[in-house]
Amino acid sequence: MNVTVYKSSSCNCCGNYVAYLKRRGLNVETVNTQDLSGIKSANGVPRDVQSCHTTLIGDYTVEGHVPIEAIEKLLNEQPPIEGIALPDMPAGSPGMPGAKQGPFDIRGFTADGTLSSFMLL
Repeated sequence: MNVTVYKSSSCNCCGNYVAYLKRRGLNVETVNTQDLSGIKSANGVPRDVQSCHTTLIGDYTVEGHVPIEAIEKLLNEQPPIEGIALPDMPAGSPGMPGAKQGPFDIRGFTADGTLSSFMLL
C-alpha cells in the first residue's frame, strides 16, 4: 500500500513514524513541507486532534502517531469518515519515546469535524 506522510523536515518523531510504517510493509513517500496547517485543513483534520504529521492513505487521512492496527481496521472496514487521529502524541505510540501509559484512544473524524471513538488500543 502506498502512503504519503506530510511533515516538517525538523521533526524527529515524524521520521521515526515513517520508519515504523516502512517496517510494517507500507510504501511511504515523505513530503517535507512548511505548510502543514494547509495540508491538515485541505484534508479535514479537526483542530482538536491535529498532530505533528499527516498521512494520506487511500481515501483516508491518518493524523499523528496512529498504530498500524487502527490503520488496518480503517482500510478493512472503510467507514464513512474522513480519517482517524491519535491526539496528543502519547508516549509509547509508534515513533514516540517512552512507555505506553494507557490505552490509545484513536478518534474518527468526519468532513464536518465531528469526532467519535474509533478504536481503543
